[in-house]
Amino acid sequence: MKTDSSIAAIYALEQKSKVVRPLFSCGVSAGFPSPADDHIDRKLDLNELLIQNPAATFFVRVAGDSMTDAGINHGDILVVDRSLQAGHGKIVIAIIHGELTVKRLMGGDSSWQLVAANAAYPAVKISEEAGCEVWGVVTSVIHQF
Repeated sequence: MKTDSSIAAIYALEQKSKVVRPLFSCGVSAGFPSPADDHIDRKLDLNELLIQNPAATFFVRVAGDSMTDAGINHGDILVVDRSLQAGHGKIVIAIIHGELTVKRLMGGDSSWQLVAANAAYPAVKISEEAGCEVWGVVTSVIHQF
């Protein structure tokens, strides 16, 4: 499937939700498994881990393959913080001609472009004429196998 990495859905953060799971203090062996209950270090709150600014955080679902070389695949969920300042090298959600897309922001001073992480897609120069605007900064990707 060759489609640009557009956004299939946007989800707001439900601030009352809390997901707390055990965090093991020992490394995970890729070989023979060992009992790990004795190594639980503390509880891990996924909101605390993934969300810095709850009021400005959204989740978006990726549709397309333009960011696969950055580890962002079709169907992944991105954690997006709209309060963060976008800068060179950051992966951002941008609005291009009224549609949301995920790309890497590259450039500086007055020359900026949105660059795909897949050679099959050209870079898009950010300009008022092109109708481009940065919507938020991607802070994490949730990828399921």
